[in-house]
Amino acid sequence: MIGAIGGDIIGSIYERQQIKTKEFPLFSPYCRFTDDTVLTVAVAHAILTGTPYVDSLRLLGQQYPRAGYGSSFFDWLHDPKPVPYNSWGNGSAMRVSPVGFAFDTEEAVLHHAEQTALGTHNHPEGVKGAQAAALAVFLARTGAAKEVIRAEITKKFEYRLDRSVDDIRPQYAFDISCQGTVPEAIVCFLDSHSYEDTVRNAVSLGGDSDTLACIAGGIAEAFYGRVPQHISQKVAELMPSDLWKITEDFCDRYCR
Repeated sequence: MIGAIGGDIIGSIYERQQIKTKEFPLFSPYCRFTDDTVLTVAVAHAILTGTPYVDSLRLLGQQYPRAGYGSSFFDWLHDPKPVPYNSWGNGSAMRVSPVGFAFDTEEAVLHHAEQTALGTHNHPEGVKGAQAAALAVFLARTGAAKEVIRAEITKKFEYRLDRSVDDIRPQYAFDISCQGTVPEAIVCFLDSHSYEDTVRNAVSLGGDSDTLACIAGGIAEAFYGRVPQHISQKVAELMPSDLWKITEDFCDRYCR
């Protein structure tokens, strides 16, 4: 989970200033947590407390109204009677990594990933993106080899994972859809040799960098183990104490 948050923070300054290189300062003075972090923590909070996913997303989302939500989600967040809005956006996938850490069967992971999505992203592609991202975390956490992860995600979701980061980078552009984000984020993990390399891959695509790095970073943490200390310490410094407390509690229970 810290891996997802770290990816969000590192990628935050490149969301609107895309780059096409892996050579960049890992943290800048302008890095910050975004809606990706707030909503990832909200999913973790729901799992820890048994709060319905929708209620937890609204609770923490309303506490951080300037985190950078998309307009449709922002409207949903403040609607007295919120209803799903058929989104296929990548927001369902960027917040789902805690599910891959917390549940111990593929069936449970797919079910809970769907539940985290349905309150907002009830379009089939929105659900699919959340399930694929969560399953990749689960498979990585439970010891699956990269080629097994590639094969399983390809079989279940028909995503194209037979590409490299170098294949994708030249023509890739900003894309907020699940179908244009989740496969690329998974490739960023598959085509890496460490957590940091995964995040650098994601940012270097020149797309929705914080979300790409958030999704890829969660998978990388599950596969490679703990996020390097110099990164996790910086994440802790940049997060509000209440969000960091939920993160620590979740990691103590599920990520050790």
